[in-house]
Amino acid sequence: MLNLYYSPGACSLASHIVAREAGLDFEIEKVDGRTKTTSGGASYYDVTAKGYVPALRLDSGEVLTEGTAIMPYLADRAPASGLMPPAGTLERYRVQEWLGYINSELHKAFSPLFGPTTPAEYKATSKAAIAKRFEWVQSQLEGRQFLVGERFTVADAYLFTILGWTRYVSMDLGDWPGLAAYADRIAARPAVLASMKAEGLLK
Repeated sequence: MLNLYYSPGACSLASHIVAREAGLDFEIEKVDGRTKTTSGGASYYDVTAKGYVPALRLDSGEVLTEGTAIMPYLADRAPASGLMPPAGTLERYRVQEWLGYINSELHKAFSPLFGPTTPAEYKATSKAAIAKRFEWVQSQLEGRQFLVGERFTVADAYLFTILGWTRYVSMDLGDWPGLAAYADRIAARPAVLASMKAEGLLK
């Protein structure tokens, strides 16, 4: 049985969504980001010395970390899902291209905004950088439903998760109507709704 360690609404939500979209048999275990303890009372550092989510305990007992590795792994366990295009295809490398961009240019740009000691000036600089990148991502979505091809992929799960963070850092996603519409479309997917409800993000 796969066991996914998560914190509600964190980047681990993307892996959670992928696992549900893939129709896999898995369990989730909540991690308190402040105390680094699991819902079962164990130290999360005993799962991964990195101390942050997501982490995926495999059937073998090994632990895989980093969402950009976990999401393709989950998708490849259900190839018919189309969540990750076949190896060797350009479409797969396009998905990997998006994963890299979202991870380095969006995800990391948000990190200072969640820091309680981050200076206001630095937060403003981070928001300006995010806004510029949002403009570019929005331009890439013009005339399309998803980031790559005609199917939902792991890249969409990751982007949707990041876009959701705007509500916690006083950024209005409505400033980018194309991204807001995209987020609404993804939010309506049954697996996305189920993931968010399971994490306590929706009633």
